[in-house]
Amino acid sequence: MKKEAIILLNMGGPNNLHEVEMFLKNMFADKNILTMKSNLVRKLVGGLIVFNRTESSQEIYRQLGGKSPIVGHTKKLVEKLQKKLGEKYVVDFAMRYTPPFATEVIERLKSEEIDKIYLIPLYPQYSTTTTKSSLEDFEEAYHKSGGTALLVEIKHFFQNSTYNKAIIESIKKSVGNDEYRDFDIIFSAHGLPKKIVDAGDVYEKHVNRHVAILKEMMQEQGMAFHDVHLAYQSKVGRMEWLTPSLEDKLKTVRNKGVIIFPIAFTIDNSETDFELGVEYKEIAEELGFKEYRVCSCPNDSELFVDTLTELYEKMKS
Repeated sequence: MKKEAIILLNMGGPNNLHEVEMFLKNMFADKNILTMKSNLVRKLVGGLIVFNRTESSQEIYRQLGGKSPIVGHTKKLVEKLQKKLGEKYVVDFAMRYTPPFATEVIERLKSEEIDKIYLIPLYPQYSTTTTKSSLEDFEEAYHKSGGTALLVEIKHFFQNSTYNKAIIESIKKSVGNDEYRDFDIIFSAHGLPKKIVDAGDVYEKHVNRHVAILKEMMQEQGMAFHDVHLAYQSKVGRMEWLTPSLEDKLKTVRNKGVIIFPIAFTIDNSETDFELGVEYKEIAEELGFKEYRVCSCPNDSELFVDTLTELYEKMKS
């Protein structure tokens, strides 16, 4: 009997300290990340970045237990989605820069009679650096393998109400029994070089629309934060990136309680657990914040499992 496969796509993260260099090499060899036309220039620039960042990145992952949390969370998510959909479906995941790569997943699919493959990149907002890169990577590998299944893709889902309920629940959990008015909330999005946006990438527009949706939902539910902000994290290099940076934004927040929600991520990783949870926390404490809290990503929550089910059903219809 013919089956359908649902494949979740994400950037990945090192499964151990030895994979840190591989992760960086693959990321900075990606033409969607380093957008220069010359492959030679990309290789030279990418090699320099990897050389300069490998040791410090290894130290970050060492503090996170020797690996990225993204793979463990994703495995749990896949298990829950598989259980929800049942044995008629094959649910799996492929990472862009670390194992399991698309080629490995495609090889596993050969043992199944797959008629359609539904590709769901786990990025809420579309960007050429994430969504496009992951879809291209899987589709190119699949066509090279000689596969004949029909590939169906989705490019963003920040407007999905169930997904946004998952975000709201995470924010509520972070606030707990405290008063919303005692906190500002900052939606922290992964940064992007301005030249990529100027070249037509819609990521910034999607992030702005997503914040507007969540702001309206919070108002409807009486989540009356002192103020709501958007900022960008993870800047690398000297070129101009989207602003304001999270560090600059923290300097302007006068209320000394702040909730951070990582709006560009669905699964916790080094940029949520370490960058937001450790590095920016230190900055906030230096600035005199009495409360600094980082919300968890949806990860393998039931609402996120429901979201992925809805996305698949929408793609199927």
